[in-house]
Amino acid sequence: MTAKKTTKETKPSTVIANDPEAWKGRLKHIGGSQSDHWNNILANQAVQTLWLKHSDNESRDRQYEATIAALVGIAPKDELEGMMAAQLVAAHNAAMECYRRAMIGEQTFEGRRENLAQANKLSRTYAALLEALNRHRGKGQQKVTVEHVHVHAGGQAVVGMVAATGQPGGGDVSKFEEQPHAKQTTRQIPHAPDSALPGPDPQRDAMPVAGNGERALPNAWRQGARRR
Repeated sequence: MTAKKTTKETKPSTVIANDPEAWKGRLKHIGGSQSDHWNNILANQAVQTLWLKHSDNESRDRQYEATIAALVGIAPKDELEGMMAAQLVAAHNAAMECYRRAMIGEQTFEGRRENLAQANKLSRTYAALLEALNRHRGKGQQKVTVEHVHVHAGGQAVVGMVAATGQPGGGDVSKFEEQPHAKQTTRQIPHAPDSALPGPDPQRDAMPVAGNGERALPNAWRQGARRR
């Protein structure tokens, strides 16, 4: 009796990248992609991070719907934001599960401490993901340029220019205002010395003063006064 050895041949898979049915983007509000295949895979990955051991069918359905609602609420605009949104959901679920286990009374002190340590790490991961998402979207970035011009000749001029970039609506917003608490770059205008007051004209003759304190008038003025 001889045994026949059979081998299962695997056919090479074919990937169609330009299927118009797969690029309609009906689920883009979930995964941020124009490809609905990607959006479905991302939604399934986020759902599989849920803790469903003690959930019945009704509770499981609510958890699924809540996970998809979270992705829709984050509103990813592209695939990168979709991945960060799914990881935010996963980090949140894992952190909350660690916090839940840390509150169980029937455990050792070491187990409680380990659960709290893992929850702390997951919370930090969540914060880092959220910061990366905001940075990708252009939020939270502010460029402040402050210039001070000091005028020492009795005047004063303090001008601060604040250019806030990356607004949620797009575009840059610039305004001028005083920035007393911002880091300042001081630019001082060199003060030119005041020009000297004009002195007496060396070519002009000084008028003599009479002994009684009256000024002596020129002869031409005296003759004119006598005629009048």
